[in-house]
Amino acid sequence: MSYRWPEDTDFALWELDVLDRDCPVCGRLMHICDYRYRRLHMLDGPVQLACKLNRCPDPTCPGHAKTKSPEQEVTIALPQMAIGWDVLCWIGHRRCSRHMAVSLIQSELLDDYQIRLSADAIEQYIRRYQAMLAARQQDPESLRRHYESATEIILCIDGIQPEKGHETLYVVRELTRKRVWFAEPLLSATQDEIRRLIQQAKEWAERLEVPVGLWMSDKQDAFVKGIAAEFPEVPHRYCDNHFLRDLAKPVLEADSHAKVQMRKKVRGLRAIEQTALQRQKAQTEEDHTPETVEPASTVPAAAGPPSAEVDAAGSLVLDYCATVRGILNNDQGGPLEPPGLQMAEALSEVQESIQRNLAAKKGGSQGSNSTGCRAASRRVSTKSRTSKR
Repeated sequence: MSYRWPEDTDFALWELDVLDRDCPVCGRLMHICDYRYRRLHMLDGPVQLACKLNRCPDPTCPGHAKTKSPEQEVTIALPQMAIGWDVLCWIGHRRCSRHMAVSLIQSELLDDYQIRLSADAIEQYIRRYQAMLAARQQDPESLRRHYESATEIILCIDGIQPEKGHETLYVVRELTRKRVWFAEPLLSATQDEIRRLIQQAKEWAERLEVPVGLWMSDKQDAFVKGIAAEFPEVPHRYCDNHFLRDLAKPVLEADSHAKVQMRKKVRGLRAIEQTALQRQKAQTEEDHTPETVEPASTVPAAAGPPSAEVDAAGSLVLDYCATVRGILNNDQGGPLEPPGLQMAEALSEVQESIQRNLAAKKGGSQGSNSTGCRAASRRVSTKSRTSKR
């Protein structure tokens, strides 16, 4: 379906002519026989191309039946597309580099460049961009230029499962140039299928005429046998990431058990928060209740504002509860920084902070103690957020 342009669209007219006007058959100068008009979206604004079509003027020449289009047309846009190369590259960069959603690309095109495209059209352009990108990545000449100065290459293979229910995507990468060579989804990781991918990697390496110095994988049985069969003299090493992950499994399991035990001991946060909120609400209602006027002889001496002390204590309790809740929900970390160990350290600091403030309250003024409690709570909360990042 052709693109519908608004009637009030202001187009910039670009006239394109054939550069080489000699007939490829007889060599005579070709004449303009017709015009082809084409409208495109460019980042600089809408453009209308007026392409001058040429053909040989001699009716007896075999080249008379064929028309020649301007060579510059394909450098501006692909055939049968309503956008130019600049818009196509803009869409592809946002999708493949920044991983933007189609709806976000659609809104940015409309807001920044006044280009109105449907979601289906953008998805079609993204598929074309990905096809061209994949073809460029696997171009033999481009690969040869990329590896001209390489003395050896290091290959790795791994399986990636995008979503549950989808077939696993097996990717072969080259690590010295940090380049993905190819990827293929496989329904089952049989030895024959994996060996076929390794054979393809061997063909690529032979075309580049660069020796393979090392293979890396997670040491699955199919990987080990396939690499040993196709690359018998090449070392096969365990991937560092998979090695650390497998090595850390017992540590992470023990750490997860420790987190469960700590969460069992630290309970009742919700009840404490509700009690503090109810006290604050009751104190607020009491402060807004009008006081009855009593005789001067029965009015007691001023004893300070108790409501301020209650509000400060309640706020401090809520700060401590929020800090502890953040510590209990912290699951960030890895085998080198287990989240359970971070949780234990943070909870110990909270306990020490509470003990320090209780001891200070017994021997000092209440207002200064509240300030010390609040400062300690902020320090612990900041440390918890830092460990979570």
